Amino acid sequence: MAHYAENRKVRFDYEILEKFEAGIELLGEEVKSVRGGRMSLEGAFVLVRGRECFLINSNIPPYQVKNAAKDYDPIRNRKLLLTKKEIAELAGSEKNKALTIVPISVYNKGRKIKVEIALVKGKKKFDKRESIKKRDTEREVRREFKGR
Repeated sequence: MAHYAENRKVRFDYEILEKFEAGIELLGEEVKSVRGGRMSLEGAFVLVRGRECFLINSNIPPYQVKNAAKDYDPIRNRKLLLTKKEIAELAGSEKNKALTIVPISVYNKGRKIKVEIALVKGKKKFDKRESIKKRDTEREVRREFKGR
């Protein structure tokens, strides 16, 4: 299983409550670009509209810039493929203003390209400081054990 893109800031900025695995609807040239590792999830989020989920603001540049269609939009909305039950659960939780849905990573599962999305709650400033302290202490402990 190869990881193509990851949104590292999610784990620092948000508290992850629940994770989902979704398929993503892509064009042929987008698939090649993603497999080449050229996808970015910075600032991306997920919206539920009606009975569909969409990945908003993710950037997939064209595979071959000179050969791309003239109307190709690298930041277009892309449909996520989830079950009706998962979409209903996400739609219900999206109504809570404190929660949001963000993509964590893009990877392959067999021949399919999957997106791991999560229902998250924003961290406060003191929570972020706590995360930094915890990370620093774990790093120091690893250094101590590595030296022995």
